[in-house]
Amino acid sequence: MSNAAVTAVASSRATAAGKSALARLGEAFVGRLVILIPYLWLVFFFLIPFVIVFKISLSQTAIAIPPYTPVLGFGDGLAGFFAQLNELSIDNYTWLTQDALYVNAYVTSVIVAAISTVLTLLVGYPIAYGMARAPAMLRPTLLMLVILPFWTSFLIRVYAWIGILKPEGLLNQLLLATGVISQPLIILNTYTAIFIGIVYSYLPFMVLPLYSSLEKMDYSLIEAAKDLGCPSTSAFWKITFPLSLPGVIAGCLLVFIPAVGEFVIPDLLGGSQTLMIGKTLWNEFFANRDWPVSSAVAVILLLLLIVPIMLFQRAQARAQEQDR
Repeated sequence: MSNAAVTAVASSRATAAGKSALARLGEAFVGRLVILIPYLWLVFFFLIPFVIVFKISLSQTAIAIPPYTPVLGFGDGLAGFFAQLNELSIDNYTWLTQDALYVNAYVTSVIVAAISTVLTLLVGYPIAYGMARAPAMLRPTLLMLVILPFWTSFLIRVYAWIGILKPEGLLNQLLLATGVISQPLIILNTYTAIFIGIVYSYLPFMVLPLYSSLEKMDYSLIEAAKDLGCPSTSAFWKITFPLSLPGVIAGCLLVFIPAVGEFVIPDLLGGSQTLMIGKTLWNEFFANRDWPVSSAVAVILLLLLIVPIMLFQRAQARAQEQDR
């Protein structure tokens, strides 16, 4: 082979090696960018706002704009910045533990959210089970019907329940016309109305994960259990329900977590006497203009929800392991 041919072959190999190295670098950059974007999203839209709210929760109320002190800044240099840091305190958190109003609001919110979650599970499980056992050609339609309420404003849907549940509303008119009751029921502005509103509003969040788990289940296991003499009820509790536990856990957490801090439903359907942490937070922030206390309420609420969020993440990890 001539020297020119050898040189051409070496040059082509070097060019290919260079292109492959650039390709590897490009793939590595794209891979890291894909991983980096979610972290940047969390930093800018979760971590930084949380740090700001936490800082405000350590401040003191003031008649100013913004309505708290100190407002951290470097106008007085680094020494002035550290002097402002020394003014921060945990007095607002101490105040929350001493005032029974906030403790009762947290406890009531957790109880209401827990009861609503159980009710949503009792309503959503049969719906998800029926969807999973329906013919394959009907499942997309049933899935669309579950998602359909999301096409309407959440606020409008909650307002509609006022017209249904009020003493002269549609529900009482129907019950009076059929002779079931002789006097209108007082449902609006009670905790019963809150339960109805939460179950209705968050039902899709329960049905969708349940359907995802039940739809992937091997129903030949049920047939095998019945062939071996296992009753349908026992087969459900020994096979179907355990296999659907990842969906149950995911659905319960998707309902419980937002229900704890719910504001719109308790405010519109529960009335002014309803004591939940979402309404308490709104009153402190907008009515009392007490940003530090309201920020402390929000920080404690977030910490209160960290445990369910961690459980949800573990449930997702287990479900992914099972899929593998």
